[in-house]
Order: sequence, then C-alpha cells, then structure tokens
Amino acid sequence: MSIKSSYKAKQATGKSIEAIAVVSPVTFSARYDLDRTNGIICRQDHPLRGTSIIDTVLVAPGVQGGVAGGWAFLAMKGLGVGFKGLVFGAVNPVMVQGAVAAGIPIFAGIDLEIFDEVKTGDRIFLDPLAKTVSISKI
Repeated sequence: MSIKSSYKAKQATGKSIEAIAVVSPVTFSARYDLDRTNGIICRQDHPLRGTSIIDTVLVAPGVQGGVAGGWAFLAMKGLGVGFKGLVFGAVNPVMVQGAVAAGIPIFAGIDLEIFDEVKTGDRIFLDPLAKTVSISKI
C-alpha cells in the first residue's frame, strides 16, 4: 500500500487492519443509526442513510449512546455484519468496551484534520501500535 497521509490518535487498541472507510460527518450511535441485523445505516436523517458498514472502518467525530450501543458491536459481529474498525475523535468507555469485546480495532482522539481529507470509499490502514490511521494513494 502506498501511503498518501497519516494521522495520529491519542489511544488505540486491537490488531492492524486495512479496509474501506465510511466517513460520517456527524456523531455515531450504534443503537439509533444502524440496522444491526443487516449492517446498514438506517436513521432517517443520517447523511449516510442506506450505506453498508459491513467490513468497513467507520470514521466519525464522536459517539452517542451507552450500554446498548456497546453491545451492538458484539451482536453484529455474530451476524457477520459488523465493522472491521472504528476511528473516533471522541469516544466513551462503553463504546471502547463493546469494540474490544467484539475484537474490533478502535481509535480515539484522532487528529480532527483527518476529516479534511478522508472520504467514504478511501482505503485506510489502522496501526494500533503506532496509533496511526493512514490513507492510501489511489
């Protein structure tokens, strides 16, 4: 993979992965934004309504929600419709716990300049040990 640019996060956990990005301009709620059976963003007023999240990396400025949202990641993994990775500007402990339980790499405190560059459909690489999110050249 040829790297176009990289961004740092304050915290990261999980394994290194590469996948297609789904970039949300709004905060993310696993409980209200997703059809957790089919892996589709379904909230009526969400800018990404109808977008599949299966095997993608969600990049969002923050999260909303609590325990139900965190457990959604584990349930979705069991159905084979979950995320491959998660990258957030701000995150709460419940989302981190849910991602870790589901084996999904999660990044928190990402440099918000990433939102000036990354777009849905870009291929990105998550390196939790280096705490970097890299966007590949096309």
